[in-house]
Amino acid sequence: MFDFSLPSNALQLLKPLDIAIPFFIIFMLIELTYGWKTRRIRYEGKDTLTSLTMSIGTTIAGALTAGIVLTAAYWVWENFRIFENLGSSIPIFILAFVLEDFTYYWIHRSGHRIRWLWAAHVIHHSSQHYNLSTALRQTWTDVFTPKFLFFWPLFLLGIEPAIVFFCAGLNLIYQFWFHTEAIDKCPRWFEALFNTPSHHRVHHAKNPQYLDANYAGVFIIWDKMFGTFVPEDKNEPCNYGLVHDLDTFNPLRVATHEWVGIVKDIWSAKGLKNKILFLVGPPGWTPDGSRMTSDMLRASWQKRQETAAKTATTSAPAE
Repeated sequence: MFDFSLPSNALQLLKPLDIAIPFFIIFMLIELTYGWKTRRIRYEGKDTLTSLTMSIGTTIAGALTAGIVLTAAYWVWENFRIFENLGSSIPIFILAFVLEDFTYYWIHRSGHRIRWLWAAHVIHHSSQHYNLSTALRQTWTDVFTPKFLFFWPLFLLGIEPAIVFFCAGLNLIYQFWFHTEAIDKCPRWFEALFNTPSHHRVHHAKNPQYLDANYAGVFIIWDKMFGTFVPEDKNEPCNYGLVHDLDTFNPLRVATHEWVGIVKDIWSAKGLKNKILFLVGPPGWTPDGSRMTSDMLRASWQKRQETAAKTATTSAPAE
């Protein structure tokens, strides 16, 4: 019979974010002061308040669903794991950290390519500003997506869920610092291996050339391995937000607008195939192409670039 009680140390392992929150606030105040003095960083009152409200909502939603998530995770680990007694040694923690980050890459990539997951993740991209408060603008609705299933291979491998979730917390803590325009570039070796403000500014940009790039959590090498890395171009400043920005700071609308859109599209769609694709197809997909996906937007941009280059070549004076 499965024992639903957690190991005595599990709950302690699951709370690295609780320790980090005061430091988040301190660094936000430092960035705010720096931005005010240098005018390099933009904070907007309503936008920042929305981000902080979303953070509080995320904390509440996480607390309400933690029991379900933990119970399911330990049920999989206890009953179906391949390897026994992996333990909690330093090598196992390192392995778990790397595998969790690899898993995060695919969760994040799927969150931009599958509308069902995008409905939860879109909240994080809804700010038109890029500062440390943006890092706190997180979803309330992850529990309604299949995101949790991505972690099952780690449990099946035999890594205890408490360790996996602890590493996930560390991953999120790492991601806080690079939501800023205060840092231009890090040392070249660091930029080559790790996610940085420069890499993540690209990810948050809605410029067509930057769409769906740089999904990494900690290690940018995943993007380089799987063809989704795009470097920041100083000639193309990042323009933040959604392709179609929201016209509201209402946290409830921010949290639910894409879910509402999905329900409306499925309700009006003709045929089961179209209804399913409105859920699992890429954001922006429609049967008639009346809206544009990120692939379509990027292809349109590339065509304009090629046309402009040909025009420039043709109109250049002969030597």
